[in-house]
Amino acid sequence: MPPAAPPAWLKAAPALFLLLWSSGFVVLKVGLAYADPMTFLALRYACVVLILTPVLLLVRPPLPRGAAAWGHLAMVGLLLQAGYFCFTYLSLKQGMSAGGIALITSLQPILIGLLAPAIAQERVDARRWAGLGLGVSGAALVIVAKASIDVLSPLGLLFAVGALLCITGGTLYEKRFGTQTHPVASNLVQYAVGLAATAPLAFWLEPMRIEWTGPLWASLAYLVVGNSLVAITLLLTMIRHGEASRVSALFFLVPPCTAVIALAILDEPIPALAWPGMALAAFGILLVTRAKPAGAR
Repeated sequence: MPPAAPPAWLKAAPALFLLLWSSGFVVLKVGLAYADPMTFLALRYACVVLILTPVLLLVRPPLPRGAAAWGHLAMVGLLLQAGYFCFTYLSLKQGMSAGGIALITSLQPILIGLLAPAIAQERVDARRWAGLGLGVSGAALVIVAKASIDVLSPLGLLFAVGALLCITGGTLYEKRFGTQTHPVASNLVQYAVGLAATAPLAFWLEPMRIEWTGPLWASLAYLVVGNSLVAITLLLTMIRHGEASRVSALFFLVPPCTAVIALAILDEPIPALAWPGMALAAFGILLVTRAKPAGAR
């Protein structure tokens, strides 16, 4: 069957995704002051599952057909929800700086560009390679200007690389094997997989400390609705209807957007070196996402 036409609202998806995903790091910083990292992640996933279960029973969307479709949804959940976020939080726990993790995971679009021709059957031309190079350079400038990237623990570095591989693998897997599944059904499966992986880790690795304060509730609510429900749905929809290398390039703009949001909300200053980094990353995204001229191959 020919692929379904992209929905009209997809044109606004990149900007909304960047806003939600970037602000999520700032909101997460607030929440982690009142809960252990893995415990907070498991709590977030549990809330998503509790919200989506009655919605699934009420809406009764069409469910995936066949074991393969269910397996594909579970694999994306394992890579994105369990793998990426667990490795990120574990890397922080082992002493890796936030700047170091951001720098390593910002290599994702480069890996996508290298692997997309073989796995997702899409070609990355010279113009996009130039954009990817500019994007990662700009993101690195922002990160280096904002925070130290010293590696304090070899295990923390290993976990950060694991996060990079998981989000890269999840993006390519969704592009190669993703199906047109109702977002309620797909999200419920993927977050149930994430909960099944994170809850035992939280029990095993942490005292499961939670301080039930107003800021924690606000942070949890934003992450559940804004990031876990809306942003992930936007990301997976963009991957299904676009090219993986174009969509993944948006992550170059996450460090600059996060810096601006942190300035507005947390009053964190932006060093002078970060501003040219933001401009460089934005120009790189323009090269990667710009439509090809008519007749170009």
